[in-house]
Amino acid sequence: MPRVTMPQLGESVAEGTIGRWLKQVGDRVTKYEPIVEVITDKVNAEVPSPFEGVLSEILVEEGATVPNGAEIAVIEEAGAAQGQVPVLASPPEVTAGVAQPAAAAPAPAAASEQRATQAAPRDHAVTVERGPAGADEESMTGPRNGSGPSAPVSAGAGAAPSAAPAPASTAPAGEAYRGPVTPAVRRLAREHDVDLGRVHGTGHGGRVTRDDVMAFIEARSNGAPTAAPPAVAAPPGAAAGPAPAPASALAPAPMFASAAPSAAWQQPAQPSTAPQLADGDELRPMTQMRKGIAAQMTRAASVPLAYLTLEVDMSGAVALRERVRREYEAREGIGLSYVAIVTKAVVEALRRNPDLNAHWTDQGLIRRARVNVGIAVAVEDGLIVPVIHDADRLSISGLNHAVVDLAARARSNRLRLDDLQGGTFTVDNTGWFGSIVSAPIVNTPEVAILTMEAIQRRPVVVDTAGGEAIAIRPMMYICSAFDHRATDGAQMGRFMQDVKAWLEAVDERTAIW
Repeated sequence: MPRVTMPQLGESVAEGTIGRWLKQVGDRVTKYEPIVEVITDKVNAEVPSPFEGVLSEILVEEGATVPNGAEIAVIEEAGAAQGQVPVLASPPEVTAGVAQPAAAAPAPAAASEQRATQAAPRDHAVTVERGPAGADEESMTGPRNGSGPSAPVSAGAGAAPSAAPAPASTAPAGEAYRGPVTPAVRRLAREHDVDLGRVHGTGHGGRVTRDDVMAFIEARSNGAPTAAPPAVAAPPGAAAGPAPAPASALAPAPMFASAAPSAAWQQPAQPSTAPQLADGDELRPMTQMRKGIAAQMTRAASVPLAYLTLEVDMSGAVALRERVRREYEAREGIGLSYVAIVTKAVVEALRRNPDLNAHWTDQGLIRRARVNVGIAVAVEDGLIVPVIHDADRLSISGLNHAVVDLAARARSNRLRLDDLQGGTFTVDNTGWFGSIVSAPIVNTPEVAILTMEAIQRRPVVVDTAGGEAIAIRPMMYICSAFDHRATDGAQMGRFMQDVKAWLEAVDERTAIW
């Protein structure tokens, strides 16, 4: 019987949380009709049915977190092959009013393992890619209100553990551990060279969670003692023999040793304590969105960033916007944003500098054929970076409509999963709250980000027919951060000069439509 699986929620996202079921057992559903609300760290996304039929079984309860590819529901479909597991597809992607077919996400290889270990408890943390953001009030991007886990290994009834020492493991850190843990936690351990066998699990049944790994990493970096988890008692009736070697002895040594003495690893774990609150204090619990932001910013902190800032004379852009403001609002029904004008300058510059329209990997730089610009949007409790797909094919007006549409749907929790995927470069408008210079953080694995700052009228020296003169001009700083592994200051400087030159060349002849 066909099964519905958890879709890929975003790049580098390994799991998702079931928010609420929109259909109940026995309900008939049509293809692409929303059947479940999935919670990500960015939005609550409605997931469509991949085919038409009757919802016959719900496999994952509301509030449960499962990895990508996990089976979440069964839908009876006429003529469907027994046991078929279709990949959950998204409806056709819509970019600036042009429908495009959306590619189906590949089913993760761990789906079969997940079916065998569905009862295992899972971590509720969600890891997603995110970049810092903001936007001016006219762009409508500012705030209006101010893979599956491995099954636990246990001895079967009557089985006796071997007394022979286990052979040394050659698996990377985080891979040799076979306890119940989500793929995201295992990946985090691998990235930080953490042996999960050394981490004390505080989750259900002693399961190691993301918070446990992060606490271990912090303790190791501070030189504090980090204890190994308590030993698991042998099953009743098991034959006596030498205790098996601890997982820490089997895993390769970490790249950087802790300053704590080796004996400290054997100390009992200290119980976690609740934050100390004084009279009048209030603890604001971490939301799913803030957890995701924290995870992404922690990952971005490992990227070697460099920065460039240029000053742009926005006289032509300001004059053009003022000239067409009334006509544009009457014709399009929305205001014209400076974000759209700057984004147009960025996509034109990316055409000349394709190495910046890319993703960084350990194997090298992946130049992306499509120019998909992420536009940072501030929402009530965080930041979202929805993506304008094929932004280089749009006019200033097309970009403006895309920005307004994404911002409106972001605030009303109506973004689709594909709206949050595929970004190749990010534009951030910190100028909406008056910032004149900022230091953005790259939305990894992208290699660069650009912020536009507040436009301010300032006295500047200009060239005139009679020589130099001081004039009052609307000036704006553009600031960029870039991954220094992927590119260098000279290349980024050429890109920034191209953006500046395009913006300063805007005049009454510049096409809006």
